[in-house]
Amino acid sequence: MTEPRDVVEQQIIAYNSHDIDAFVATYAEGVVIRRRDGSSLQGRQALRDHYTGQFAKGRCRAEILGRLGEGDWVVDHELAHGVSDDPIRTLVAYRVREGLIDRVDFLG
Repeated sequence: MTEPRDVVEQQIIAYNSHDIDAFVATYAEGVVIRRRDGSSLQGRQALRDHYTGQFAKGRCRAEILGRLGEGDWVVDHELAHGVSDDPIRTLVAYRVREGLIDRVDFLG
């Protein structure tokens, strides 16, 4: 079985490489993503639809400032570049089950 930290790291590498197929492949079919603004995305197709345009611009990048893991959960302290004029600091909690990310919560 793949370790949760490894899955999240694969996801970050794909994100920073703007590789939409590799990025989406790290997520479960029914993934639920709760965003900072209170909205959510559900499912791989919604994830693909949301990130395809962002990846095409080639500007987004996540810098990991710290990472904690416990059981199925990995929490990254990230500095997100290219999604707004200034970098955004955020905590992102990823739950990994059966080798795929099935829940993401963006905090703060």
